[in-house]
Amino acid sequence: MKRREFITLLGGAAAARPLAARAQPGERVRRIGVLMNLAADDPEAPARVAAFAQGLGELGWTIGRNVRIDYRWGAGDTEHFRRYAAELVALAPDVILASGALAVRPLLQATRTVSIVFVQVTDPVGLGLVASLARPGGNATGFTLSEFGTSGKWLELLKEIVPRVARAGVLRDSSAPGGIGQFAAIQTVAPSIAVELIPLNVRDAGEIELAIATFAHSSNGGLIVTASALAAVHRDLIVALAARHRLPAVYPFHYYATSGGLISYGPDTVDPYRRAADYVDRILKGEKPADLPVQAPTKYELVINLKTAKALGLTVPDSLLARADEVIE
Repeated sequence: MKRREFITLLGGAAAARPLAARAQPGERVRRIGVLMNLAADDPEAPARVAAFAQGLGELGWTIGRNVRIDYRWGAGDTEHFRRYAAELVALAPDVILASGALAVRPLLQATRTVSIVFVQVTDPVGLGLVASLARPGGNATGFTLSEFGTSGKWLELLKEIVPRVARAGVLRDSSAPGGIGQFAAIQTVAPSIAVELIPLNVRDAGEIELAIATFAHSSNGGLIVTASALAAVHRDLIVALAARHRLPAVYPFHYYATSGGLISYGPDTVDPYRRAADYVDRILKGEKPADLPVQAPTKYELVINLKTAKALGLTVPDSLLARADEVIE
């Protein structure tokens, strides 16, 4: 089944039939809006959509019977997020699931009454999305992407897998809210392992290509790709550029390594959608986002691609392989 067909099946196919034919007599059909940070045809999309639907199903919510879901796909584009946020709010949903800070911000600008459950947001307090993690206090709550301190681990892994590395280019979306904090965390680690950091600020595919090509001119360099919707959307390009310029690179999520990246370390990107279903259920049953604490990730993954390591002429230390959750041969 094609990805678009799969997503349509889960999120919209049921809407083609009259509600009366699907809902039980007297049963109210609730409406959920979803604003995703990926493109609809992204290979990662089906697993996230399925996890959310499965989580809802386990709590008694069946698409087409007692709940309807409207999906919008931001694809890492700020203008798309603004437009789709307004569209979803205009549909008057009971609750909205939002993926990433770029999705949450325009939603909060559009409404302070519709409940919002977010996933994959770094530092929601610092961004002003919630008052505190324990008591969010507004109409939004959810699940953080990770703590900034995790970002320092990327540089440590780069040095461990490539001991000779002396310079690290840090690829970051200059418009991403969490980019500054991630870079700061990496900076705290750099002096102790004698690595010079070079920020590579980018806003689109063209700037990504130019930044990596320019950085690759110097020797003993490695690449760190920080977490952002822009990087996720253009991950195939980034992985290809790293291979072309023979740059060892560390990535924030498993799907970079499975796409050919050298090594990745970060939280499970599917599990938050399953967990978000619980908060959506609780809100639909009357609880308020203001009273639901923001939760942190519970699963982290270290993935190593030995095929890519071999292509780069690298020998991965046994100690690192022993810690890996997945090794791609």
